[in-house]
Amino acid sequence: MEQLSLATASADGIVVVAVSGELDIVTSKQFDEYLSQARTSGDVLILDLSGLEFIDTTCLSILVRYWTEQTGAGGSLLLAGARYDYARALWITGLAQRLPMYDNVAEALAATHAAQN
Repeated sequence: MEQLSLATASADGIVVVAVSGELDIVTSKQFDEYLSQARTSGDVLILDLSGLEFIDTTCLSILVRYWTEQTGAGGSLLLAGARYDYARALWITGLAQRLPMYDNVAEALAATHAAQN
């Protein structure tokens, strides 16, 4: 089992949270608290899931809650780099069709900049 690692960076005023490891019931509280702190930094939050090894429904519900809160407040939450083999639950639940998803952080940033102009 891979440990959860979370890191925050800022790209042109946009908060990017890199997620590595597993998001499950054991790490859900840590993930929730981390996102709570990270999202206060900006209106746009990008989750870089390229290092994600697994996600369960507990953490999917956290993603949906933050996505709903961000969009409800006029912001956005975007997912980048999610790989089907490791984040299959996004596709099985239909969230991959509902949440804004991009192949990588660069594409998510480009889409954000295009929407702001």
